[in-house]
Amino acid sequence: MKRLRALACLGLCVLLAACASHKPRRTASAPSTAPANRHNTSRLPPDTARPQSERYRQNDDNGPAAPPIDVSKIPEPVPKVEPRSRYGNKETYSVLGRTYDLLPSAAGYVERGIASWYGNKFHGYMTSSFEPYDMYAFTAAHKTLPLPSYARVTNLDNGKSVIVRINDRGPFHDNRIVDLSYAAAVKIGVWPSGTGLVEVRAIDPAHPDARPPDSRTAAAPVARPPRPAASARIAAAALVAAAPGKAGAPRIYLQLGAFGERDNAERAMANAKRAGLAHVDIESVAIGGHTVHRVRVGPLADVGAADALTARIEHLGLGAPRVAIER
Repeated sequence: MKRLRALACLGLCVLLAACASHKPRRTASAPSTAPANRHNTSRLPPDTARPQSERYRQNDDNGPAAPPIDVSKIPEPVPKVEPRSRYGNKETYSVLGRTYDLLPSAAGYVERGIASWYGNKFHGYMTSSFEPYDMYAFTAAHKTLPLPSYARVTNLDNGKSVIVRINDRGPFHDNRIVDLSYAAAVKIGVWPSGTGLVEVRAIDPAHPDARPPDSRTAAAPVARPPRPAASARIAAAALVAAAPGKAGAPRIYLQLGAFGERDNAERAMANAKRAGLAHVDIESVAIGGHTVHRVRVGPLADVGAADALTARIEHLGLGAPRVAIER
């Protein structure tokens, strides 16, 4: 009997210790030296059952209160073959009224667009893959790549790059293709500006040094509806195909559509001009043995101009344009 009471007391102590370990942290300060000193985010509760407006301890996002971290002391993740996460990999899902189709594979994926970053507001809370978000690790969120995936993200303005492990969904904001962790944003110079023009290129963990050719560009994350008139894969490739021989600062365009038939592109351009849009043209490119005629507006001055024009185009009933980056 004494032995049973002792075991019961021991079990109660273990239970209390486990409950105490799930208290959320209040602050997130930068690690003093190396990633080993990062916060122990495994102690935080998932909080996924609560609505977004009540889930986080603060309303607005920001970086840590401490001075900027020394990202040179944080090792980049080493791509490795991993099983898909049990969470965050639904073939189709909807957020904010838009539906997204998960890519069957990250193989050959490459896309250029606008990156954003997220930090202290989400630090320690569960990502879509049910891993705690650590803003001091090189991770990222993506709408349609499998979780987890690995990619090299390159800032097109300064050439800096970082390998990230994609373990979250997002960003669910018009004209954004990837949400970088705070550390990754610092590494390539996207922080503190908030956004940056980037290329996201998937890494095959079985061949991490292989660089997939641009001709194997995978379908970009497309919200449904609408679909481009050309096939989804070819239309998405038209967003990121780089013009050979061009160099210099990246230029931002808004693509209104990509068409296999020139006549359809001409009609789309005429509709846009009748709606009052200026600087609309058609660029024809050869992709995967097909000629794609893309209707674009631009070049635009900056990300703010692209966001403002996107809202105007949607208000005019011309659909949701996609950002295209050209160098």
